[in-house]
Amino acid sequence: MTGNGRPRDTSVQSVDRAVSILQSLSRRGPSGVTEIAETLGLHKATVFRLLATLESRGHVEQDAERGRYRLGFGMVELAAGAGRQSDLSLLSRPVCRELAAAVGETVNLAIHDGIEVITIDQEIGGATIASIDWVGKRSPLHATAAGKVFLAHLPEKETDEVLGRGLARYTPHTIVEPALLKEQLATVRERGYATTSEEHEIGLAAVAAPVRSPDGRVVAAVTVSGPAFRVNDDTVPALAERVREAGARISWRQGHHKHD
Repeated sequence: MTGNGRPRDTSVQSVDRAVSILQSLSRRGPSGVTEIAETLGLHKATVFRLLATLESRGHVEQDAERGRYRLGFGMVELAAGAGRQSDLSLLSRPVCRELAAAVGETVNLAIHDGIEVITIDQEIGGATIASIDWVGKRSPLHATAAGKVFLAHLPEKETDEVLGRGLARYTPHTIVEPALLKEQLATVRERGYATTSEEHEIGLAAVAAPVRSPDGRVVAAVTVSGPAFRVNDDTVPALAERVREAGARISWRQGHHKHD
C-alpha cells in the first residue's frame, strides 16, 4: 500500500521481472522455479506467478516430467517479427541507396503502426546539405506521404476509424477534412504513389510508394523527401516514377511478383 492507502502500482516492476526471467531462460536454458528465483534474487512465489502468466501467453513452456521451464513458441513469433523488420531493411537498403544517389534527396523506408508510421531505415542523397535522422521516429498517417500510402490500402473500415478520430493540424496545409483526404487516397490507389507538401512540416515535401509482401499486402512505404522548392509540381512526376520503381523492386526482392 502507498502512504495514501492506495495499492502500489507494481505493473512496471512485474514487467521488468518477467523480462529478467525470459533473459535468464535464454542464457541458462531450461530451469526450475527455485533455480530462477535464486539466480534473480526473487521469491519463488513471485517467479511461479510470473511464469504462469508467461506460460498462458505461450512465451514459456514447462516440461511436465521435470518441472523445468524453457522459452516457448511465443518468443519465436516475437523474434520472427523483429527479424522481418530487420530483413526488410536489409533487402531494401541497396535499392534505397541507389534511389537516394539518383535523386539527391533523403530516402526513407517506413512501416505502419496503429495511427502512425515509423521510419526503419534512411539513406541520404548528395543534394541534402543537412537532414534529420528519421530512423525510429513516429509520424502521423494523414500528414505524411508514407502514411497516405498505408491509409489508401487499409480496409475501408480501418481507414474510416482513423479519419473518424479527428485529424490533427500540423501546418496550415495539413488536410484534416476526412472527405477531402478520402478523395486523395483514391488518387493514391489509382496512381500508385502519394505526395505531401508542407503538410507535416513547413518547407518539407515528399513522395511515397508502397512496398508489398509476397501475398500483395502493403507492408512498408519507400519515400523521397526534400525541401518543397525541389520536391514540387515540376519535379514530382519524375520522382514518383523512380519511387514507384523502387517500391516495386523492393517488393520483388521480398518475393512479390505482380501478375498482369
